[in-house]
Amino acid sequence: MIRLALWVLGAFLLGGIVHLATVLVLPRMATQDAYARVSAIAPVNSVIPLPGPTPEKALMPFMDPAFQVSVCRYELSRGPLKFSVPISQAYTSVSFYTPITPSTIGPRGGA
Repeated sequence: MIRLALWVLGAFLLGGIVHLATVLVLPRMATQDAYARVSAIAPVNSVIPLPGPTPEKALMPFMDPAFQVSVCRYELSRGPLKFSVPISQAYTSVSFYTPITPSTIGPRGGA
C-alpha cells in the first residue's frame, strides 16, 4: 500500500514539474501570439479597424463577426497618449493589454 502511495505521489510531483515548466516556457516559444499578429498590420499610436473574420481567415481566434474590432498599439515611453474613436450607440468596450514577455512578468508573476 505504501509503495502505491509513493508511486502516486511521484506521478503527481512529476506532473506538477512538467506543468510548471510548460507554463513558464510557452510565452517565450509562442511567436504568433495576438500582439505579434497585430504588430504586422497596425502602426504604433494610431487606431485601425481590424478586418472582419471570415470562415477561411480571421486575424485572431474566436473573433465574433457581429462586432467591429479596432486596435491601437500604443507607446508610452515619451509620455501619455490621447486618442479618440467613434463610439456606437449599441455597444462600446475598451480593453488594455500588455504583451506577455519575460520583461513584463514581474517577480510575483504579474506586471
